[in-house]
Amino acid sequence: MPELRKDPIVGRWVIISTERALRPNNFHADKEEPLTDLSKCPFEPGNEFSTPPEILAYRKPDSKPDEPGWWVRVIPNKYPALRIEGNINKHADGMYDVMNGIGAHEIIIETPNHNEEMALMPETQIKEVLWAWHDRIIDLARDKRLKYAMVFKNKGARAGATLQHPHSQIIALPVVPLHVQEELAGALQYYQYKDRCVFCDLIQQDLSDRKRVVEDTEHFISVVPFAQRFPFETWILPKQHESDYARTTRNDILELAGVLKHTLQRLRGALDDPPFNLVLHMSPLNTESLSHYHWHFEIMPRITHTAGFERGTGFYINPTIPEETAQFLREVQL
Repeated sequence: MPELRKDPIVGRWVIISTERALRPNNFHADKEEPLTDLSKCPFEPGNEFSTPPEILAYRKPDSKPDEPGWWVRVIPNKYPALRIEGNINKHADGMYDVMNGIGAHEIIIETPNHNEEMALMPETQIKEVLWAWHDRIIDLARDKRLKYAMVFKNKGARAGATLQHPHSQIIALPVVPLHVQEELAGALQYYQYKDRCVFCDLIQQDLSDRKRVVEDTEHFISVVPFAQRFPFETWILPKQHESDYARTTRNDILELAGVLKHTLQRLRGALDDPPFNLVLHMSPLNTESLSHYHWHFEIMPRITHTAGFERGTGFYINPTIPEETAQFLREVQL
């Protein structure tokens, strides 16, 4: 059973999950060799027997569960960081706080096509992936033990991916992560002072000066953050205020799919197909719509290393100028 342990100094929870050491890895060091024998990929159609039974699948009407015929498939992670079975059992270990590693860890297999990374997918396929995230968040929220659902995508070995087949993940937690708590607290402080959402103000500022805008559609915007932590870090936000991604409509998700695709295409063209992490930040599960918070995607290419200064201080040294980064991305030919 995994275990959650709380750092008593800053309140950060850490997952102690020895089973994660058992994950397969078809990469060697930082070099990615394309997998040529697709029979060895557990996410390929026809290899469904090598994964746990599917939780959700969008598939052809005449196909059967755990068989080919799907275009998006969701399965439990075979090597989960947290497990859905059991009780939380929060307790003390001397001065320390501990609880069982209760949660959910799921894999979204984004396409049957092994080499169709998200930047190359049709927008309609990306829409299906985004809707699978939406469906799973709603379902996971029914488990009242779970307080937060983190959707994330690791693309490339350097970004933490252990399989090349396009996929993303959801980890649902019994606590709200400290980093999200900090965002929520900072946004609430801004709202209490100005009676406005800081994310809405950010969007209006970027729409006004246009210096950091990458993509701009009717309902969504893609921007390089003013205080960009990493080179080419890019955020995607809905223009209309909403704190919960699960309230996004299917019509809006099709538009969001286009913004996400074009943003990833620009990053791919600018950086020669970089490894990256994509994360979804949203309000905690089962909360009312928050006036001070705004869901958003953060896309972070892994083209520099985080070293001692950053890890020791929490400061990030970014060798690029955000305004120049945005201009460079806008000039990439799609």
